[in-house]
Amino acid sequence: MASRRRELPLDVVGPRAVLLLCVLSLLLIGLVMVYSAGSITDVKAGNSVISSVRSQALYAVLGAACAVVLWKAVPYRVWAGPAIWVVWGAAAVTLVLTAVIGTKVYGAQRWLGITDTIGIQPAEFAKIAFLLMGARILYLLRQGSIEPRAAMTQAILLVIIPLLFLYKTQSDLGTTLICFVGIYAVMWVGGVPGKVMGALLVAGGLFAFIAIFGVGYRSSRLVYLNPWDDGQGGYGDGFNIIRSYYALAEGGLFGVGLGNSREKFGYLFASDSDFIFAIIGEELGLVGALVVIGLFVAFLVSGLRIAQGCPDEFGRMIAGGCTIMLVFQAFLNIGCTIGVLPTTGKPLPFISSGGSSIIATMIMVGLILSVSRAQEEPTVYEQRRADLRVVRAEGPGRAPRGTRR
Repeated sequence: MASRRRELPLDVVGPRAVLLLCVLSLLLIGLVMVYSAGSITDVKAGNSVISSVRSQALYAVLGAACAVVLWKAVPYRVWAGPAIWVVWGAAAVTLVLTAVIGTKVYGAQRWLGITDTIGIQPAEFAKIAFLLMGARILYLLRQGSIEPRAAMTQAILLVIIPLLFLYKTQSDLGTTLICFVGIYAVMWVGGVPGKVMGALLVAGGLFAFIAIFGVGYRSSRLVYLNPWDDGQGGYGDGFNIIRSYYALAEGGLFGVGLGNSREKFGYLFASDSDFIFAIIGEELGLVGALVVIGLFVAFLVSGLRIAQGCPDEFGRMIAGGCTIMLVFQAFLNIGCTIGVLPTTGKPLPFISSGGSSIIATMIMVGLILSVSRAQEEPTVYEQRRADLRVVRAEGPGRAPRGTRR
């Protein structure tokens, strides 16, 4: 019986190995930095010094389990079928529930409570559902299974309207922007014509402009251009950005040493989540910060190589979309921390404290790895060649080899 797997060359195994190495390295860095930054908050709250890192490790293990299941047991092609409706439906229901009975944190209603102490951020998982649905619609269109008008209708009803609902009800421009980039990446990988991509980019830019300058508290975030001129002498909207600058400047080239940050002692807000990169820069210096950036770049390259090697468009769109969306979020977070982008409040993937973020991130890793398995399957020609049975023709009057007259 012919083998259903084949020997994989280095250019197939290599990207997967690099991706896994990057994920493991970033997770370990995240655990160390969450312990360093979160321990101060834990002590102030009267909790164990390892409370934050213990929770983060638990969520990381749970996320890793989800990734392994998706990698080993769930073929990515199932998301082109009825299974996608389960994921999309769950995302839609949780977003509606969050809008109705969600919990407000820092003025935004983005959390859905499960117990008194445990809650989830449905938007973290909804962005995966929207990306998969977008990939499915485009794949069916490219396969000729649906007409362009039907594809447009589905895109509006199943992706655009739910995304606008998320933005409106949760006032979450950051996640909306991340979703837009992920879906845009799906369209780019899927070969959508340049004119359509250009028009969509203009529409997205116009939406972002209106969203930023049409809401007062968002336009105030432009204070990052000069945080000392925030109307309160640097103690208003610009305060946290200034403290982030101090942390990065204090770190210098090699940092002040692991655990020796000063800004995490109540000066830098969200030092274990949204601004954890500043603590990395302070404790590990420019070298440590560049290592983290380098790991995300390596993740990007390996993820795109996995997408490129996939034998079908659907897999390429999933792997490419997930890879670009993850890395975009990472550089969005880093850009906010170093003061080249306005603050969005989005976590640094793999590293920032937060259960919903780490689990959703690992689910996307599992989807990418699931696509990488397609390269293990023999091609049509390899399978046909393996199934051939060569029969030796014997001359007349000759007994088959191995028999006696």
